[in-house]
Amino acid sequence: MAISTVLFDLDNTLYPATSGVMTGVDGRISAYVQKLLGLNEAEARVIQKRYYGDYGTTLGGLLQHHQVDAEDYLHYVHDFALETLLAADAELDRLLGDLPATKAVFTNSPTEYARRVLAALGIEQHFTHIFDVRFAEFKPKPDPLVYQRVIDALGADARASILVEDTPKNLPPARALGMTTILVGEPRPDFAGLIDYTVPDVLEAVRIATSLAG
Repeated sequence: MAISTVLFDLDNTLYPATSGVMTGVDGRISAYVQKLLGLNEAEARVIQKRYYGDYGTTLGGLLQHHQVDAEDYLHYVHDFALETLLAADAELDRLLGDLPATKAVFTNSPTEYARRVLAALGIEQHFTHIFDVRFAEFKPKPDPLVYQRVIDALGADARASILVEDTPKNLPPARALGMTTILVGEPRPDFAGLIDYTVPDVLEAVRIATSLAG
């Protein structure tokens, strides 16, 4: 079955992990947790990473265990000059233009932040939808239910869809639905059978998606 839909994760997927964007996000999450819970930096880091591991996002854990305003959190965490860390990617723009499939962003970040990233990369025109943490009702990847909701919202067939991700644990729910999975990053033998392709960057992921959509 030819591929007709490609879902792209945002952070460290559409742009290189070396950009420093997620370092900025990570630092602001830690600062928010420190202030909210009255912790020092080391204590906040422990909570931050534990919640990320258990709930897919630090926000998920804060909502589960503490009184937190989700919108205040999202605004604070993503309020930094990411545009100074990213540049327009002409090759990615060209490759996305050649990909004959519906293209959507599927991210645990908020839509307004995702739009800033896409604009900085010069590729926002290629994406018909952004499925964000609010769409997931704050129960985002890797919660299996949100994957099905995304597929349903697009009117897509999971078997004719691809998920491109840099986080290995976010790929098994997609694979369970019959989606083709592409990991941007290093090979992961512990996820054998759940990752169809491993590539060094998003450019190669788009090339593979184009070959499968042809």
